[in-house]
Amino acid sequence: MTPSRLLPWFALLGCMACDPARSGRTDPPPTTVQPSHQDWKLVWQDEFDGPAGTPPSTERWSADVGGDGWGNGQYEHNTARPENASLDGEGRLVITARRERYQGNDYTSARYTTRGKFERTYGRFEARIQLPTGKGIWPAFWMLGANFNQVGWPTCGEIDIMEHRGQLPAIVRGSLHGPGYSGGENVGQEHVVAGGRLYEDFHVFAVEWDPDRIRWFVDDIAFMEVTPRDLPGNARWVFDHPHFLILNVAVGGGFVGPVDGTTQFPQQMRVDYVRAYSRVE
Repeated sequence: MTPSRLLPWFALLGCMACDPARSGRTDPPPTTVQPSHQDWKLVWQDEFDGPAGTPPSTERWSADVGGDGWGNGQYEHNTARPENASLDGEGRLVITARRERYQGNDYTSARYTTRGKFERTYGRFEARIQLPTGKGIWPAFWMLGANFNQVGWPTCGEIDIMEHRGQLPAIVRGSLHGPGYSGGENVGQEHVVAGGRLYEDFHVFAVEWDPDRIRWFVDDIAFMEVTPRDLPGNARWVFDHPHFLILNVAVGGGFVGPVDGTTQFPQQMRVDYVRAYSRVE
């Protein structure tokens, strides 16, 4: 990705490089309230069916290619190669971070988005994912406002459905970024997932996004809710326009820190499905 293609996308994007210690939210006991699936209608999905070694559907996804840090000091060069993202032939997309010298970077990985192909305002957005592990490994499932080219980041809005530090194998984080609450000052919190290490099994990560509320879930257990009243000061709620979906695995960066000798490669994020729903009227 050239610098011109980054503006204002990741050139301005402190985005997922958040510091939980500065975000002002702690993790209360998880709520046992579960979503009412009968209230939702499936409007978009990818079950990642297809032959092993083939790329994800070009009708649904596009690869973001490049390796200049992505605004977060990341180490990897994201590619469109099957070595970094391909179907496994068993109904999963596998994003693979590798230690290899490529285009001036010491690591490779992949980032896929639905930009220009699926963009939506409000709904339930979920993915069933088995996460990678290791210090400095940073997988994420998130959304970005489709108007970022017009208004820039963070005014476009960013919804981090799930991001994860590979060195903390039982913890995920959800957060919002917008004007006045972005980067290390985002609105979000971490959540300890029942059942222990996230690299051992699949889990469902989701948000339910309504006009005046966003709720975060892991395995249908709600752990956070944010409304306009929760924003700092006079900050503006910008979650009222279409966003697109992003799946990626970063190596290094401000949120996770560097890899070290304990980090094993390759590391893989396995995605069983991604689904989007609208509320039944």
